[in-house]
Amino acid sequence: MKKLNFENTTILITGASSGIGKEFAKQFASKGANLILTARTHSDLMNLAEYLESEHTNILIKTIPADLSEPNGARKLYEKISDLGLPVDYLINNAGFGKFCEFSGESFETYHRMLMLNINALVELTHLCLPAMKDKNSGGIINVASIASFQPLPYQTVYGASKAFVLSFSEALTGELLDTNIRIMALCPGTTESRFMENANADTSKMDLAPASEVVRSALIGYEKNRIYTVSGKMNYLMSLIPRLVSRKTTVRIVVNMFKESVLGKVA
Repeated sequence: MKKLNFENTTILITGASSGIGKEFAKQFASKGANLILTARTHSDLMNLAEYLESEHTNILIKTIPADLSEPNGARKLYEKISDLGLPVDYLINNAGFGKFCEFSGESFETYHRMLMLNINALVELTHLCLPAMKDKNSGGIINVASIASFQPLPYQTVYGASKAFVLSFSEALTGELLDTNIRIMALCPGTTESRFMENANADTSKMDLAPASEVVRSALIGYEKNRIYTVSGKMNYLMSLIPRLVSRKTTVRIVVNMFKESVLGKVA
């Protein structure tokens, strides 16, 4: 495959207002890419767009507020992009959220929104954007999964399962596109500096939070090397190997010991 050049391409980034999504926007802008930024909070998107436009005068930036957890949220977003006459050369499916809690301690409505955003919107945007990529035999998709993709995640049950889906989906899609110039990759970060942890009700006092800039940098290096998944951080990579080295039950016990005290203690 030829070396990637993002200059003058158009990249759609979901969950772009903070954290990993915001950092993707910054790093792609520095590579000369045009950006379509979407998130729920329009003011945050506008602030980011103004900053990027002041730093990079040669790129086009469009902001489209959208709640992708709503029914038909992904399709409505895609229709707005189409109405603007913009292509989507690359798609960064970053939007998602989780909760640190016992499974029964959160409402089903919250889990429904989580699955709509973490899975349904990601799959639908992929389904909508991929045909044009196939017609041009170029472009690609980065799906933001998680280190949680590699093992069950007690106290983040639904979130962990949703990210396991993202990894499996991404790898399977890669298989279908092996004979094309379209690249699909799952990014699997660990705990990262972002609003995600605050929104997840997570106690981060004993966690090492990776800078989002490092996570995105490792993602783009992995994407350039045409990897089907990238785990950001050496320790996270070693942790992703645990299910290969011990039994599934032992893996579950390890994860329980990592989260039980901090989650239940925070609730108590």
